[in-house]
Amino acid sequence: MATIIKNIGLLATPTGTVAQKGEAQGQIQFIADTYIVMKDGLIEEIGKAGTAKGWTGGASDTVIDAQGLLATPGLVDAHTHLLFAGWRQRELAFKLQGLSYLDILAKGGGILHTVEQTRKASVDELIRQGINSLDIMLAHGTTTCEVKSGYGLTTEAELKSLRAIRQLGEMHAVNVVPTFMGAHAVPVEYKGRSAEYVRLLCEEMIPLVAQERLAEFCDVFCETGVFTVAESEQILECGKRCGLMPKIHAEEITTLGGAELAGKVKAISAEHLIHADDKGLAAMAAADVIAVLLPGTSFYLGEAFARAKEMIEQGIAVAVASDFNPGSCPNESLQIPMNIACLKYRLTPEQVLTAATLNGAAAVNRSGLVGSVEPGKQGDIVIWNAPDLNFLFYHWGVNQVKTVVKRGQRVVG
Repeated sequence: MATIIKNIGLLATPTGTVAQKGEAQGQIQFIADTYIVMKDGLIEEIGKAGTAKGWTGGASDTVIDAQGLLATPGLVDAHTHLLFAGWRQRELAFKLQGLSYLDILAKGGGILHTVEQTRKASVDELIRQGINSLDIMLAHGTTTCEVKSGYGLTTEAELKSLRAIRQLGEMHAVNVVPTFMGAHAVPVEYKGRSAEYVRLLCEEMIPLVAQERLAEFCDVFCETGVFTVAESEQILECGKRCGLMPKIHAEEITTLGGAELAGKVKAISAEHLIHADDKGLAAMAAADVIAVLLPGTSFYLGEAFARAKEMIEQGIAVAVASDFNPGSCPNESLQIPMNIACLKYRLTPEQVLTAATLNGAAAVNRSGLVGSVEPGKQGDIVIWNAPDLNFLFYHWGVNQVKTVVKRGQRVVG
């Protein structure tokens, strides 16, 4: 039994199994008037219309008519915080009054409010919230997403969150990639004693996460008022010793040295990078660290935008992700950050498509499986209500998904 997508007007996809950087990031393969055959969840054949081998659209096959529209790989959202309890709509008024993220954090809002609510929530409550968000993501074309913990900040609550993330991955069509981020903030009970909290992370939390195989990555918020460069390095090196690949929230609000640290610890990715300086970018380029940029957060907070074009010119692979979270970017759709990346980073549609598919997949160590439409890869494909790639970025602010195919099965549309 096969699934066939026929009458694809234009297929647009990056190629390969590693992140694209430099000029390669804009080199999209376009195939007009094509079809795709998928079996057992994998792409088996891609070819020109009317030349398919071995299928006639028989009774045992599922045939999807793309009606001459654009098809791309399923989107890969490489940075989300979707596992939480406690939305923070009350903080909108604070933002409109001009309070900064750190100001809100100091008033007991921000991450710490969501931490309080997440600690109280049951696993079932967290899963219900997570499934709702994954449903929205899937409807908007995201077929793989990373999910960070980090709203528990105790051993018990972090393990609870990661177990819920694992269950989400088992229950939902979207591929869920788990990241441990116990170093998301210093909890209130450790205020002024961050060294003790770092010790808890390294001596208890990280070893237990690794023992249960609850996460693939270890992330840390390296920022003024949160974790210093030295503390971040200690946490990430501990994670590496326990088998967790390092990621780092770097230079979101201030220039602290997190991008340089990403290069030093050979992180798979550094994320945000709004205020990354030349030394930090050079360190990332030398170590092949992927830049995961979050333009929706810059837009929502009224912040500056990362130097995406310069990063690509310097040979850094750039991914674009949603940063979906209840405070600084409460939006599950990756389409809007993609549009913003085109308009504010001044990246081409081709560069942004790569950023939201293959490079996003590479940032979560999945580029051999998803992120492009090629034989042998997973059958994750989006058919858009668009005739070509330019239209996808020109027409913005609405959901342009017509159909989503996940592991060779139609799941939306």
